[in-house]
Amino acid sequence: MGIRAILFFSVLLFAAGPGAAQTSAEPYPSKPIHLILPFPPGGGTDILGRIIAERLSTQVGQPVVIENRGGAGGNVGAEAAAHSPPDGYTIVLVAPSLAISPSLYRKLNYDPVKDLTPVTLVGTVPNVMVINPEVPARNLAEFIALAKSKPGGMNFGSGGPGTSNHLAGELFNLEAGVKLVHVPYKGVNLAMNDAMAGEVQLVVIGIPAALPFIRSGRLRALAVLAPRRLAALPDVPTAAEAGLPDYDVTTWYGILAPAGTPKPIIARLNAEIVRVMQAPDLQARFAATGTEPRTSSPEEFGAFIQQEMAKWGKVVRQAGLKAD
Repeated sequence: MGIRAILFFSVLLFAAGPGAAQTSAEPYPSKPIHLILPFPPGGGTDILGRIIAERLSTQVGQPVVIENRGGAGGNVGAEAAAHSPPDGYTIVLVAPSLAISPSLYRKLNYDPVKDLTPVTLVGTVPNVMVINPEVPARNLAEFIALAKSKPGGMNFGSGGPGTSNHLAGELFNLEAGVKLVHVPYKGVNLAMNDAMAGEVQLVVIGIPAALPFIRSGRLRALAVLAPRRLAALPDVPTAAEAGLPDYDVTTWYGILAPAGTPKPIIARLNAEIVRVMQAPDLQARFAATGTEPRTSSPEEFGAFIQQEMAKWGKVVRQAGLKAD
């Protein structure tokens, strides 16, 4: 009986060990999570990030603190996230500039693939080409003809080197056979303001920011850069309909964490953020910003980033672009 008792209690202790360790470990999350937004307030990243932070905070029971860290086409914020502790308490909301920067910048202080871990895609936003109504072009074909008659004499504004609207303008130059001069700003909203003032001729920008000004007549929409026409702008053709079949530029957004973040934490973040994006009561809010919710597994998001890097790397090489 004594030997049996010893064996019995040994088994109990062995079984209790892992469980005891789990209960004593600090649950995640046990303190505020910091969400870095790599662009200034007021843009698409900021709008979407604040919606996600509000709901994520409610779901996990901890504050989600917004940190706007704009600069260098989104690289300042992405670098800050890449160099943060891999403990699940710092995440970053990125846009296509993450996939563009490795080809565009001569030197980055982080590696988007090696130093960051994908969590999930969160959404896509269609873009629209807009011009000042005083520009003598009623449609995209007329604008292309006008630009061809003035090589180097017209320009386009962007949110800065390496942003998706910068590369969208360069891709337009390639696809249409024109030469618009790039004018970078610290945010694409500033470029749009200068388009309304007549300082730049063309801006490619997300539908949410441009829609009120298109409807008020302060901007003229030439084409939407999406596979289908948009319900919000039913009379505006797609670029393909307007004569540029391969000109489709959709802005995407996704969440990443520092490389080395434990897989269980990545899985928890993925599940919670997917839940945010799929919540029925938030669908109207996403629609109001022009955002289509899109979610993925971490692996799917990682493969998507690689595809985007190859796509935009080709554009950067063809256009002969470099940024310091």
